[in-house]
Amino acid sequence: MKKVLLIICLMFNIVVAICQENTPNKQFIHQLLQERKDLFGKILQNPNKFQVQVIYTQINRDQNNVPTFREFHYRVDKSFYFYPASTIKFPAAILALEKINELNINGFTKDARMQIDSGYIGQTKVLYDSTSKSLYPSIAHYIKKLLVVSDNDAYNRLYEFLGQKYLNDKLKEKGFANTKIVHRLSVGDSGEKTRYTNPMSFYNEGKIVYNQPLTYNEKTYNSYKLKNLMMGKGFIRQKTLVKEPMNFSTNNYISLEDLHHILRNLLFPESISENQRFKLTESDYKFLYKYMGILPKECDYPNYKQDTTYTDHFAKFLMYGDGKTPIPAHIRIYNKIGMAYGFLIDNAYIVDFENKVEFMLSAVIHVNENQIFNDGIYEYESIGLPFLANLGRIVYEYELKRTKQYVPNLQRFVID
Repeated sequence: MKKVLLIICLMFNIVVAICQENTPNKQFIHQLLQERKDLFGKILQNPNKFQVQVIYTQINRDQNNVPTFREFHYRVDKSFYFYPASTIKFPAAILALEKINELNINGFTKDARMQIDSGYIGQTKVLYDSTSKSLYPSIAHYIKKLLVVSDNDAYNRLYEFLGQKYLNDKLKEKGFANTKIVHRLSVGDSGEKTRYTNPMSFYNEGKIVYNQPLTYNEKTYNSYKLKNLMMGKGFIRQKTLVKEPMNFSTNNYISLEDLHHILRNLLFPESISENQRFKLTESDYKFLYKYMGILPKECDYPNYKQDTTYTDHFAKFLMYGDGKTPIPAHIRIYNKIGMAYGFLIDNAYIVDFENKVEFMLSAVIHVNENQIFNDGIYEYESIGLPFLANLGRIVYEYELKRTKQYVPNLQRFVID
């Protein structure tokens, strides 16, 4: 009888643990913010105005360093649209490596020389890249630029390599159903032009190893079920104010949950089913971790050491986006940010190697007081970046004090 009771208790505890992992807590983050009204009072008074969403994941390790996860949500709504800006570059970088692995062509690696041609209106060629060590473009070089300083052209070239259909189909296959990536960035990409992606060739030791023709996607993507697609009271088009809401229905979209879980998929592939993992090699994982985590001054090719635009805080919004404190050497942030149309987003895994702290944190805030889009007037410095920096700091401070049964071994994420 005692054995039966023991088994029942054990099963109950397992069920409770599973429920905790799969059912997000929706109160904790709100309570954490309420405790610091001096920092978050303005946001808490009107969170609808600022369209705030937050996901925080606690990570606990067992005696074998196997992680389990518990999510905490604040105002998370996958049906409520926000413009994802540069965060959509993150899955593009991952899938570019997966596509190379799936093609499995001898001599075709991420470092293979690219030659990008044009085959449709608006497309541009690329033959050389002066920021590359080899002076030629490559998938690896574009991923570096995309992750370290959020380079728009680098993302556009990966979008062209992947093709619109492959990019979206692959994300859906892996369970990321609340995602739509359908255009390039900062080149006026819209309408039929978004469906066509450039012809290109790849070379190894001067010989062509892969030739990809002009690609067209017949599939149509829509966002009709999303809320908040019409925003603001006006927008600037060709230097003229249009006095009507801006329509985002044909723009890229990814929910905060999908962003957060793509990051978890990449960081902890062993924690999800094999068919949903990205098809990456161990070398691919290390490559992505490195360039997600390094600072611009630590990158050799491209070399950003002399460019004052790219400070340590440039792409690390959570904890350090307000630029108030330097980033200590023992803290690394593996992340991808976005900033456009008044939206600020960060999707991050934060590690303190000295204090053995690790957690995931993703957040979005919208700051556009005049409700005019494309005028360049947004409250990034006064409201948005301080919010994200303070949010990161209060969660980090909580994690420093949180008791864990087992100290995590974080060696996998040490950057060489």
